[in-house]
Amino acid sequence: MLDPRIHTGTSSPAPGSDQITNQAIRRNLYGDVEDFPRDVVEVMSYFQPAQPGQAVQAVPGAGLEVPVWILGSSTYGAQLAAYLGLPFAFASHFAPAMMMPAMQIYRERFRPSAQLALPHVMLAVVVVAAESDDKARFLFSSLQQSSLNNRVGRRGRVPPPVVNFEARLDPQARAILADALGCAIIGGPDTVRDGLDDFIRRTGADELMVTANIFDHDKRKRSFEIVAEVHGGMRAPRRREAAADQALEDQL
Repeated sequence: MLDPRIHTGTSSPAPGSDQITNQAIRRNLYGDVEDFPRDVVEVMSYFQPAQPGQAVQAVPGAGLEVPVWILGSSTYGAQLAAYLGLPFAFASHFAPAMMMPAMQIYRERFRPSAQLALPHVMLAVVVVAAESDDKARFLFSSLQQSSLNNRVGRRGRVPPPVVNFEARLDPQARAILADALGCAIIGGPDTVRDGLDDFIRRTGADELMVTANIFDHDKRKRSFEIVAEVHGGMRAPRRREAAADQALEDQL
């Protein structure tokens, strides 16, 4: 379950940096969304071999050809990932309604690139696992409370779980949770196994990124342990292998 990949981001330069570098990482809250594709291509260029006279070089990074992903929660990122031929990660853990449309656009419009020959999708999914369905549902109430609080502007720490939390929700609160957590998989080992299997079969995801905001840290670790145990007993999907075989046949 441990991923050897390292996920990085960028930040603003510290005082004293030269102005060329300042301009290269000029990102700010006033940037136009239309600039994003150009910014992605620029970042990708810094992982290519440095050219003679290149003013800004990534150290370390230049020449490493680090794989680049597009992470999105809408169809905009899907379109960009498809156009650039990059793997696409989607935030279905909080934007499930856009998951299927985004994946469809990505797969239909994908253009092979030097980095990637076939579409490759990673989906983020909430999985809260416990020894039984009832215990998992109880733990899940913390995330339900957090999601409701965030939607109405009451941000704060993850609250402790509440017994029968869903029973006290009004229709509006239920609609908010359905919109935010519609893909969540909650339950004991068997329920989680079935839920993951169904989710993978329904979406054709190549990878999953599992997340779970659980109030008790030990129970959070136990949840991930159960997912790992379930994952070890699942049969790997063969969608990508079949797609690769079909691509080879098309070439022949």
